[in-house]
Amino acid sequence: MTLRVQILKEKYSQSLGLPFKELLPETAIKQVISELKIKYKKRLFDPLITLWAFLSQVLDTDKTCHNAVSKIIAHLAQEEVEVPSTDTSAYCQARARLPEELLEKLFNFSAQSLEEKVTTEYLWCGRNIKVIDGSTVSMPDTVENQKEYPQPSTQKPGCGFPIAKIGVIFSLLTGAAVALCIDILNTHDIKLARKMYSFLKPNDVLLGDRAFCAYADMFNIKKLDCDAVFRKHQSRTTTMRKGKIIGDCDKLVTWYKPKSCPKGLSKDEFDALPSSITVREIYYYIVIPGFRTQQVSLITTLLDKATYSTLEIVGLYGKRWDVELDLRHIKTTLGMDILRCKTPSMERIEIHVYLLAYNLLRSLMWSAGTTYNTPPNRLSLQGTRHHLLNFIPKLETADSKRRIRLYRSLLKIIVHKVVPDRPARSEPRVTKRRPKAYPRLTKPRQELRKQLQTA
Repeated sequence: MTLRVQILKEKYSQSLGLPFKELLPETAIKQVISELKIKYKKRLFDPLITLWAFLSQVLDTDKTCHNAVSKIIAHLAQEEVEVPSTDTSAYCQARARLPEELLEKLFNFSAQSLEEKVTTEYLWCGRNIKVIDGSTVSMPDTVENQKEYPQPSTQKPGCGFPIAKIGVIFSLLTGAAVALCIDILNTHDIKLARKMYSFLKPNDVLLGDRAFCAYADMFNIKKLDCDAVFRKHQSRTTTMRKGKIIGDCDKLVTWYKPKSCPKGLSKDEFDALPSSITVREIYYYIVIPGFRTQQVSLITTLLDKATYSTLEIVGLYGKRWDVELDLRHIKTTLGMDILRCKTPSMERIEIHVYLLAYNLLRSLMWSAGTTYNTPPNRLSLQGTRHHLLNFIPKLETADSKRRIRLYRSLLKIIVHKVVPDRPARSEPRVTKRRPKAYPRLTKPRQELRKQLQTA
């Protein structure tokens, strides 16, 4: 058993461990395991092997546990030692033994490690920009999942899938996910956001859409020594007649504390709010053909027009769309849109592993971009994953000197194809490929099977 574990550790450290050595070194994983006082028996799937196998699984296009176990068997068969069973139960049980807190800490560690690589030359007006947004993920229709993450109330029982709401904060500079919150479907985005404000660091600027633009949030973000740039909520009327004009379509306005406590705040939190705050409102038009939005009103706590000009802030908000692309990378490119695990705790672990794998790819893109003077955010995440998966078998079998050369070649190849910058690109929101003409499921499958049997 000890020999097989050592072989697998060497294989994973040579393949996944080398590209991600700075962001997720083996010593950091062992340190977190020690801090959490995780005790485990001497078995093939210890926490380190299980974690690396899990990461390899979500990075692969074939995400089945059978494929993950098959890789482990292939690693061991090459060294002519006893191979484990092809049954996936041992690996699945090992994944279930991974504590949620372990994955949370490793995810936070990866985000912090990548953020520390950012130098002042990449900052916006000397500030680090974070972007926030919410999304949903679907999961298998099991009793446990339905109980904790119920399906939409508009769907009949047995005809839908459990859905979880996730809130994520991304770094605009590195593209990495720096904070995560998971809740039920009908949770408002702003409730998720308030659980993630603690991940903001002083001097950060938080960028978001109109869902996050609330009186209490503008105050609380400023209280953290951070600033916010949000689109104005539709419930607030837009007029240029009130406020202090400081530029074309740019003014300082006073917001007053709501008369009654909003639903998302406790009475103590509401009482702690000041009677008024001063914010900056920027109003502009979008005249690009194909854009649904034609009028935009921004609210920000960046009040100094000399340091943060109107055009700088308008241009910054134009980059908010990057968060949509980051979520698409995680859900579509990596495949997190539909989760595979059967229990709520494993779903949360799976989400954290996906975000950890995503951050590891972002770190590889950052290393490649900064090494070869290419903007890291202009590199292809899908291309990076393809190159990594194709280089992994070569990295596993190479000696130490050749492995370093292969790693440098990997970084060089990643920057070969830069994603073109296509501002103001617009496409019709239609699909060409027709779906199959099957009707929707309107009854539980058991009832439909009985109808087929009695027909």
